[in-house]
Amino acid sequence: MFEPFSSGYYLGEMYVQPRASDAAAIKRADHEKVNEQLYATGDGVERLDNPLVMKVGTRHFPVVADDDVPGGTLAVPESSVPDDLKFSLPDRREVFLANADRARDLIQYTGWEDEDYA
Repeated sequence: MFEPFSSGYYLGEMYVQPRASDAAAIKRADHEKVNEQLYATGDGVERLDNPLVMKVGTRHFPVVADDDVPGGTLAVPESSVPDDLKFSLPDRREVFLANADRARDLIQYTGWEDEDYA
């Protein structure tokens, strides 16, 4: 789904659509798969619910899991759709996924409230 792109990001392509919610989300199975493949530390005790950070257009989104989102889709809050995408969604788009270190920095910078994410 995602391939290495730079020292801080992976690159993939997903169907991106707006949604009537305050949180960006992908299907729970996709969320767990990405956590397992890209964020696993190898110590045998892995959290599969760490928030992901994805960038679409000019905007970063903390991404949670949601069973109601179709597979292969990133659903972003309608109120937060970047101006450069307003008239082109829904559509397939390049999506950047922050690696574990970059995601941690971005989550802390944006004030994400999940105390267990460290």
